[in-house]
Parts: sequence; structure tokens; C-alpha cells
Amino acid sequence: MSTGSGAARTVQEIIEANCYLVLSTADSTGRPWGSPVYFAHIDFTEFYRLSSLEVTHSRNIAIRPEVGIVVFDSQAAVGAGQGVYMPATANLLEPGAGTDRAIAAFSRRSTAHGYRAWTSEDVEPGAELRLYRAIAASHSILAKDGRPDHRIPVPLG
Repeated sequence: MSTGSGAARTVQEIIEANCYLVLSTADSTGRPWGSPVYFAHIDFTEFYRLSSLEVTHSRNIAIRPEVGIVVFDSQAAVGAGQGVYMPATANLLEPGAGTDRAIAAFSRRSTAHGYRAWTSEDVEPGAELRLYRAIAASHSILAKDGRPDHRIPVPLG
């Protein structure tokens, strides 16, 4: 997905340049939980991660699929940072629900970063790690207009 918009390019560059996103979930009472997780993506809107069913963010998604995602460079100088903010809906991918396409994307990114290749068999029911997807509803970045913490929406399509 490519677009002529400078802001859209910024979104794409930030997502491509970073290995981790912060996934924000909440339990049934609304208690928040943030987790940095390694990710892969398709078209900057579908985000994939591997996780145990037993960790807090996975348990939270099972009961409350609405999540928040932020991708940013944590090494940026104070005042110079930029991030991509995305509300999303997340779920556990079951076999046959696009798992092959998703695990192929995850495996490509994993091997590009010097880690291992993954297959659908690695994330089948009963495996230690399972494949999760979050679909971003929108993207926004910080406006560079002098106002602190002022976000602007960025359409990618």
C-alpha cells in the first residue's frame, strides 16, 4: 500500500522501522494492561503477534477485543519522537481463518530480523504460542503544530 500523502508515508515508515508495538488491553472490569510485543503486519492495518493463551493480554482479548496500539521509536530524543496511534479490534486466529496468510507475513518479518521461520503448524491449537490479529480501525500521528499531544487522523487509502 503506497500513498502520496506525507503523513501516510510517516505512518508507514514508523511501522516498518520498528519491531515492537505497545498493545493496550483491558480486562472485564476495565483494568488496563499494556504490553510491548513483537509484530508483523499486512498493509499497515492488520497486525499479527504470537502469544500464549495464558498471558494477561491474551486473556483480556478473549473477553474484550477492543485494543489500543502504539508504534514508536523509544530511542528518539525527547520532543522529537513520533508515533502511530491505532484503535483496533483483536482476536485469536483459528486455523482456516486466514492463518496461512498471516503466519507467512509473520515468518517473513521474523526471518528478516534474523529470527526463525514460522509455519501454521507452529500455532495450531495445543501449541505453546498462538497467532493473534489486530485490525486497526484508523491511524493517527502527532501534529507538529506546536500544540502538545495533538493528534491528527491519517488515512492510508
